[in-house]
Amino acid sequence: MKPATSSTQTPLQTGGRPARPNPKLLLSSQLIFNIGFYSVVPFIALTMANDFAMSAVAIGVVLGARTFAQQGMFLVGGAISDRWGARYTMVAGCIVRVSGYLLLAAADNFSLFLAGAIVTGVGGALFSPALESLVAAAEERREPSGKHRPTLFASLVIVGEFGAVAGPLLGSLLLGFGFEVSLYVASAIFAVMAFVFWRFLPRADHSGQPTDAAVPKHQLLACLRDKRFVAFACFFSVSLLAHNQLYFGLPVELRRSGLDAGTLGLVFAYASLLTVTLQWPVAKLMRRFGERNALTLGLSLKAAGFTAVAILATQPPIASLPVLPALALVTGLCLGNMCATPTAMRLVLDFAGGRPTGAYYGLLASCGGAMVLIGNTAMAPLYEFADQTSTAAASPWLFTGVIAVGSAVAIRRFLPVPARSAA
Repeated sequence: MKPATSSTQTPLQTGGRPARPNPKLLLSSQLIFNIGFYSVVPFIALTMANDFAMSAVAIGVVLGARTFAQQGMFLVGGAISDRWGARYTMVAGCIVRVSGYLLLAAADNFSLFLAGAIVTGVGGALFSPALESLVAAAEERREPSGKHRPTLFASLVIVGEFGAVAGPLLGSLLLGFGFEVSLYVASAIFAVMAFVFWRFLPRADHSGQPTDAAVPKHQLLACLRDKRFVAFACFFSVSLLAHNQLYFGLPVELRRSGLDAGTLGLVFAYASLLTVTLQWPVAKLMRRFGERNALTLGLSLKAAGFTAVAILATQPPIASLPVLPALALVTGLCLGNMCATPTAMRLVLDFAGGRPTGAYYGLLASCGGAMVLIGNTAMAPLYEFADQTSTAAASPWLFTGVIAVGSAVAIRRFLPVPARSAA
């Protein structure tokens, strides 16, 4: 018996609930998620430094812990999604993130900031692997339409960047009323998302993978035994460490250049507009360029962004364009992400080889989270000297640039065998 269909030919379960999530719902979820995220997270470092006079070490630990709790726990979140299904996991992620934001709203000391950041990260660890698994399933169901057509993951990046444009601008506006106001608004956004997922996602996970308790644990965590994938995830983790410097290092550079929170919001908006404008053509180009070359180019562009800031940080800010180092950093990181991130996300399907993908995406992010926590902690003392023009101000940027170059060279050896042979 064929399932019922809606007027748009979407299969329906009994009671009108869709049997499969609509890709448009998945993409719009990323849009709204990013609005809630970017209206808060870019301003944590500024709030801790300006309102509570906390050190770079304290800020680095809080941001690193948030990223580790989110990205580092993706493996757990991915396994939960594979077993329990995306609907419950995504709803739980939204509720946990609301709890974390309310903790941050009450924070007036390091311990509360740390606790709020960790709870916030755990919410993301539940939400994102589940969403990515559904996108992966939707990508596999797409009808072939040309070898070089950009994937749904490229679309996910693009729509997410619209949220990353609106989020910082909303955050900059709300920051004038107090950081806690931004947190209350973002909490309301995630509460609404939880309701939408509960109402419109199917009760069962229709990614084509079994999700009941009979799924063997060794199948869910098979990625841990794939040495090639573990190495790939470790080297690609440098990409997340590099991107995280938008939240940790960028505010330090803006302070060195004599710029304020309003500029931070505009710089993030520039980053998002750049991605929205170029992600699609870059994704098409990278499909022709080959996976191995796309990853190497992406990490190399990030290294170039860090090198540019390292050079400019040793010179007084340019009076007519003090934001130039920040723009150079953001341009390198964004172009690098456009080349490398959709490529890496697509390669996970090849590594999984038909097995549940949630744990694979989880391990990829978990390695990134661990790298951010370790890297931020290591670089925090270097950032203490980076808010004043000097030779020492170049040290954190050079440190990250060297790591990115090393990863760009090494990751070429650890692609899945079919992609590697075709690259």
